Amino acid sequence: MNFSQIAQLLVLGMAPLGAGSYALCRAKARPERFGGAKFHSPSWYYGWYGFLWAFLPPLLLAVASWILRLAGLRPAPDWVLMALAMGLGLAGLVYAHRSVNPELRARNSVEGVIHWTLRMSSVLSILITVGIVSSVLFEALQFFSQVSLWEFLTGTSWSPGTAFLGAAGRETEGVAKPLFGSVPLFAGTFLITAISLLVAVPIGLFAAIFLSEYASLPMRRIFKPALEILAGIPSVVYGFFAAITVSPWVVNTAQALGVRADYTNALSPGLVMGVMIIPFVSSLSDDVLNAVPMSMREGSYALGATTSETIRRVLLPAALPGIVAAVLLAFSRAVGETMIVVMAAGLRPNLTWNPLEGVTTVTVRIVDALVGDQAFDSLETLSAFGLGLVLLVFTLILNVISAYIIRRFRQKYE
Repeated sequence: MNFSQIAQLLVLGMAPLGAGSYALCRAKARPERFGGAKFHSPSWYYGWYGFLWAFLPPLLLAVASWILRLAGLRPAPDWVLMALAMGLGLAGLVYAHRSVNPELRARNSVEGVIHWTLRMSSVLSILITVGIVSSVLFEALQFFSQVSLWEFLTGTSWSPGTAFLGAAGRETEGVAKPLFGSVPLFAGTFLITAISLLVAVPIGLFAAIFLSEYASLPMRRIFKPALEILAGIPSVVYGFFAAITVSPWVVNTAQALGVRADYTNALSPGLVMGVMIIPFVSSLSDDVLNAVPMSMREGSYALGATTSETIRRVLLPAALPGIVAAVLLAFSRAVGETMIVVMAAGLRPNLTWNPLEGVTTVTVRIVDALVGDQAFDSLETLSAFGLGLVLLVFTLILNVISAYIIRRFRQKYE
């Protein structure tokens, strides 16, 4: 049973059957039908009890058959599975309807299912994270078994052009050795990210302060949704804007100042990316500032502090953990951006801190390595997993540091 068949089964078969079971069981859970006896739970709990008995057994059967199909096994013909699923649903409906009585603890049963569903969801999210890390780690270890980790982390040249020869079994004698120094890639990543944060953090934080403390309610209702629209614009549109509008403007401005600038430079995607991540800073910071108790503002004003003094000495320290979280969210979004960098910064691994020169980032090289026509086991392809692992470790370290900062400055208010 494939995914589309499971969806058809749930939508066309199990959902109506579950709805019918809900209606029948809820209708039966009436005191007058049992001589005025008082039921343990509200009637709608009995309805959900019937729904779960009619819906869950076929769902579990469909998921089990799908997993077996993914494993290369064919448990039974599809029509047999469909008939068995419908039979289980009908059997569950009949059992649930017969079980409804004043002594049935329907609330306990339904909430028990909800409890285990939430628990399994949390376990599943952890397993997915472990699976992602394991898949990246396994392929990265294959890469680092052929390339020195020290050379990868400290090398200043990225030139994997001849790596495909070894994977293809061709002669490599006399051919330049592929170089996998990742420093230029991470330098370009941090350069563009730093530029974007220099744009997004001040503007986003100032916008949040204005919306929270100065703007009237009608103005807030207009400005905040308008600001959050920036987060909904596709990154490819930002990329076009960076390549067609911002890059020529940067080049012309640099020429007017007597400075040389490339059309594919780091400044253009940094500026545009900064505009893109402004909502990540402003929206979350605004929510955090509004969550600060009004009593703290009133106490500050009662002591004679002005609005600006209250913001600097009361609100910002109280909201610092949330502001740090907003900045980290914006940082993660900037580090993971690919399209804007490809269209405006280019693909050249360039170890420079000059924002007017072309650079590339880690995510761009990962995409470039995985979508090429080289073999999957070639060093150039495996290098994408090495870059991903290093980026993953760096992000983990950053999250640990941010968690420490948040715990260090978090305060609890009554």
